[in-house]
Amino acid sequence: MPSLLDRRLVVVTGKGGTGKSTVSAAIALSAARRGKRVLVCEVVAKERVADFFGRPPSGTKIRELLPNLYSVHVRPREAMREYALMILKYETLYRLAFENAAARYFLAAAPSLAEIVMLGKVWWHATQETERGRPRWDLVVLDAPATGHGLTFLAVPETFLKLVVEGPLARDMRSMQALLADPERCSICVVTLPEEMPANEAIELDRALRQRQFPAGPLILNGAFESRFSPAELAAVTRGGPLLAAAGEAADNHESRAALSTHYEAVLRDAVPRQLLKVPFLFERSFGARAVEKVAHCLEAAL
Repeated sequence: MPSLLDRRLVVVTGKGGTGKSTVSAAIALSAARRGKRVLVCEVVAKERVADFFGRPPSGTKIRELLPNLYSVHVRPREAMREYALMILKYETLYRLAFENAAARYFLAAAPSLAEIVMLGKVWWHATQETERGRPRWDLVVLDAPATGHGLTFLAVPETFLKLVVEGPLARDMRSMQALLADPERCSICVVTLPEEMPANEAIELDRALRQRQFPAGPLILNGAFESRFSPAELAAVTRGGPLLAAAGEAADNHESRAALSTHYEAVLRDAVPRQLLKVPFLFERSFGARAVEKVAHCLEAAL
């Protein structure tokens, strides 16, 4: 089985606020440092990856963030136009078919259409080849929607093919489904935190992904606290009197968070049959390139 960075597509999902975008950027950075040409696709409402590296938003045009590392924001309207033009070939036909009032009304009402065209754009990037027949991108990292919406997003081809079995869109949906189901080419990573709600959602998401037979990538436990004080050291600080009261409280809070991290790590290891990778809690004033570097460093040995 190839390593995570040797896939064509790595999908990063999990509960909102767990650090999906940071982990996506860190995985992409690790791959770029190994000489791979990497594209990060963001499909959420607000793109973040370019900002991590101090770059302006990429928007719908692919932008280079660092050597070998690029990003793009996949948006439904632009993705629909590009996909339609790929099929219809001519701008005039696209306007006649998609930009009249009746068509806009129909398209707005079509179930999962936004997900279909956005996932289709990601699939196109992951399978696109150069004129010489080589992949344009060695790796595409998809910063996917959170938990429930993320699962719906990945299941779009299966849902669509239950309704439509012929035509160019059905053909492309079968190719998307084949990519998402292939453990040699695709891996689905889940990001969580050592807290009750994110951990429970990660367990449920893992179960749903396995039921649909999506290829399982690592479970990434983000923001994990490590114990820093022995019981004797903690007792010594707390006995320090009023002058050390704040330090004693801080040390006690840290050890409580470390114990909580240990507890939920054990819960996740017991419930989720995936490789578990830990990323320590980072004491950073702002999340930028430095933080992404640290996360990448934590993940690199296992990737």
